[in-house]
Amino acid sequence: MTYNDLIAGLKFAPSGDMTANVTEDWMQGRTTYGGLTAALCLKAATPLAGGRPVRSAQIAFVGPVAGPVVCTPTLLREGKNTAFISVRMTGESGVAAEAIFTFGTARESVLSHQQLPAPKVTSPEDTNSYFGDSPMRPAFTRNFNMRLAAGERPLSGADEGDIVLWLRHIDNGADIDPATVLSIADAPPPAAMSMLSAPARISSMTWMAEFLTEDFTTEDGWFLAHHIAETASEGYSSQRMVMWNKAGRPVLIGRQTIAVFG
Repeated sequence: MTYNDLIAGLKFAPSGDMTANVTEDWMQGRTTYGGLTAALCLKAATPLAGGRPVRSAQIAFVGPVAGPVVCTPTLLREGKNTAFISVRMTGESGVAAEAIFTFGTARESVLSHQQLPAPKVTSPEDTNSYFGDSPMRPAFTRNFNMRLAAGERPLSGADEGDIVLWLRHIDNGADIDPATVLSIADAPPPAAMSMLSAPARISSMTWMAEFLTEDFTTEDGWFLAHHIAETASEGYSSQRMVMWNKAGRPVLIGRQTIAVFG
């Protein structure tokens, strides 16, 4: 099932609850990958936002996400310009995720500052596949085109976890909205996996993302992402990331806490 097909199958109840069905081809081990979990929560929250664009997301990945799930949004507070909305995702095993989204209308401001230049890398057309034909790649990654522009592949025993990748959905014909961007941003394995030399289980625990624009248009569906493992010790890794559209305009920044079982 493609991403577009999965999103097209979402069902909204009069109560506001949203149901989805996560199929096996979107799994990473016994759960779906965090980007899809976050995207589904955002889809559930958006109808309560009053047309305001999303500005930030905070997601806790509590339990496994598989099969049928229900996302229950709650409007926490609404003002003239902003709205805070929480979403609880539940599945067959209980609570799967908790999220809080902040939505806010654009305002006129004397400030216009940006210091997030995109790294200079080869174009996606001239960049090699991130996974190649590796049989070890998680099932969900086959729903993406990933190309490694800088850094090392997982299990390379690298000295640092610092990777730059071109990313897009394999079905990149649909309009790209904030939920699509969230789903793409978390598609790569954690950068810390480049430093491992043997397979180990990993699990995203929390993710904070900030949306830097209301305009997520990009050429041919491609985004450039830079993921950096700033720390990796005691079984956890703290990672930051930045994502740009193909023209080099920054669209999202984030931080993530990852459990590393190895």
